Amino acid sequence: MTWNGCYWILFRPFNLNLFNGWRAGVLRIFGAKVGYKANIYASVKIWAPWNLEIGDYSSMGPGVDCYNQGKIIIGNNTVISQKTYLCASTHDFTISNFPLIVKFIEIKDQVWIAAAAFIAPGVSIGEGAVVGARSAVFKDVAAWEVVGGNPACFIKQRQIKE
Repeated sequence: MTWNGCYWILFRPFNLNLFNGWRAGVLRIFGAKVGYKANIYASVKIWAPWNLEIGDYSSMGPGVDCYNQGKIIIGNNTVISQKTYLCASTHDFTISNFPLIVKFIEIKDQVWIAAAAFIAPGVSIGEGAVVGARSAVFKDVAAWEVVGGNPACFIKQRQIKE
C-alpha cells in the first residue's frame, strides 16, 4: 500500500528525463537495485520495487508493465521497449483455488525486448538476444538468438556488425 501511494506521488509525476536519478532513488528507497545510468520511464508500472534489479545503462521504456511478484533481474545495456509486459507469477490451474506460483525472470546483458512483447514467468533471456515486437515468450531464449511470434520461435542468430 505504501509503494502504491508513493508511486503516484513521488514517481509517476516526474516524467522528464532530467528526473531519471530521482525515479531511481525512489525505487532504491523501496528496495530496488538500480544500476548506474539506468533509465526507467515514469509511465513504467512496477508492482514490487523490492523484486526488481536493473543493470547499468539499461532502460525500461514508456508503458512497460513490470508485474514482479517474483524477482525480475535485468542485466546491463539492455532495452525493454515500450508497452512490454514482464510477468513473474502465474496460478496453478490444476488446483481448484488457483494458488499463486511465483517464478523469477532473468534478462541478461545486451538484450533488446522490442515493443509490446510478453515475457512469461520463469523465462530466461540469454545475453545479446533479441525478442521481436509483439512476441510472447514462454520458453528460455538462448544467447545471441533472435526470436519472434506467438509463441516466440527462433528466427536467426544475432550477429553484430562492426
